[in-house]
Amino acid sequence: MLLAIDIGNTNIVLGGFDGDKLTFVARIATNATKTEDEYATKIRSILVLHKVETASVKGAIISSVVPPLNSVMKQAIRIVYGIDPIMVGPGIKTGINILCDNPSTVGADLICACVAANQIYGSPALIVDMGTATKMMVIDKNGAFIGVSIIPGVGIALKALASNTAQLPQISLEAPESVIGKNTVDCMRSGVVYGNACLIDGMIDRINEEMGEQLRVIATGGLASTIVCHCKHKIMQDGDLVLKGLNILYNKNC
Repeated sequence: MLLAIDIGNTNIVLGGFDGDKLTFVARIATNATKTEDEYATKIRSILVLHKVETASVKGAIISSVVPPLNSVMKQAIRIVYGIDPIMVGPGIKTGINILCDNPSTVGADLICACVAANQIYGSPALIVDMGTATKMMVIDKNGAFIGVSIIPGVGIALKALASNTAQLPQISLEAPESVIGKNTVDCMRSGVVYGNACLIDGMIDRINEEMGEQLRVIATGGLASTIVCHCKHKIMQDGDLVLKGLNILYNKNC
């Protein structure tokens, strides 16, 4: 089994692959202060929960946007499974060109999502990754990564709204029945859910106009299922796109 690990700012997502089949997905909270021993314990417990035997894990690959956890997670995997994980970063074979001003600064999660979108769904395409931040990535007809728009994430906006106002509460993220809210909670939910859906629709229109064609749109990330169903554009959803990209990259580099 291959263990794929996506370290994000809010969550660390673990996925187990048997060939190209994703057999389980699990999430733990990101905490940059935890030690390798603590993460080793968490990872081992999660895999036991999913009935994964220690001896069956033959490889591991990590993407990370939290640099302080890179060496911690690599050591945690060594402790539990005795293997050296591959780290997504400069020098790794991706199979796609990165046509940006400084390719080495492109986030590992963006690379994974674009690699998976190109191989699974084809190019050109627009990938919307809704996590801590909302990233809208474009790959051209040749499968090259040509750029990204980074937007404050849904959770960040919601937290800022409640934290920086005297009378607005912390709320759960759900779509209200009407865009026009009749109470404080529904007013906030309308703005956050429908507002972000409109934002995505508007950005898709602008990107399509700049590209001169209608791009295939794929959405991923923990908040995508809550928002994109309210968009007017046709958007495919694949919540495991980054993990699938990690599996593809592992196979290209081993």
